[in-house]
Amino acid sequence: MGDSVTESFDYFDGDIPIFISIPHNGFAIPANIAKTMTESARQSNDTDWYLDRLYKFARQRGYYMIIPRYSRYVIDLNRPSSGESLYPGADNTELCPTTQFDYQKIYQQGLAPDSTEIKQRIDSYWLPYHTQLKQVLTRLSKQNKRVLLFEAHSIASRVPRFFDGQLPDFNFGNFNGKSSGYKLANLVDNWQPKGYSKVFNARFKGGYITRCYGQILPNVDALQLELSQATYMNEQNLTFNKEKAAEVQVKIIEFFEILENFYAKS
Repeated sequence: MGDSVTESFDYFDGDIPIFISIPHNGFAIPANIAKTMTESARQSNDTDWYLDRLYKFARQRGYYMIIPRYSRYVIDLNRPSSGESLYPGADNTELCPTTQFDYQKIYQQGLAPDSTEIKQRIDSYWLPYHTQLKQVLTRLSKQNKRVLLFEAHSIASRVPRFFDGQLPDFNFGNFNGKSSGYKLANLVDNWQPKGYSKVFNARFKGGYITRCYGQILPNVDALQLELSQATYMNEQNLTFNKEKAAEVQVKIIEFFEILENFYAKS
């Protein structure tokens, strides 16, 4: 298939059946949408910042990758296109979010997207990303005994809207065992990053991509990691902390070496 650069995402081919998706790494906002947003929303503060830098090793190791260019404020690629809630009863942001994580408004008064605009964004941004995901996973599933879709995410260590107190460092999820086989779950259970906290299927069990693609093909496992931004950023000013990042990257690579050994040889 080969690498490809599109208007809405970058895709990188690989040779090991591990496919990393980073759906909230983009922060660009098209000019026609930006002009409808508030000044604070144009900063795209709830981006999963710098994950492309943190996971740069993946391309060198031969993993497949897909990275969007546009902000989750434009459209959330990790939500179903139907707009159905992933966590019924809990506070959620929408397919095309109208509030930031701190409840500040994303749109100026009366300028939130209507159904026609949302449909256009689905066609322009959501469908291309998911079409690429499906095509690559289908091809990999035919060529390999086991395939891993790894959903890479990060979030501020404190977001009262979604969880109390401070978030653990590594937050894994496989939709309570529904998006992967038990062997992968055992690998996650048995791995403990020294010096960091870790939970599995706690507040973050896996979003739409994990839940969907971990169940549609029998030999594809899907696993989400929600990494606390405190492990690699200066959270106060949203800047990359090279020292912190280098330390946590060692642990992430350590985990992927375990995954690679399992999926490359299965």
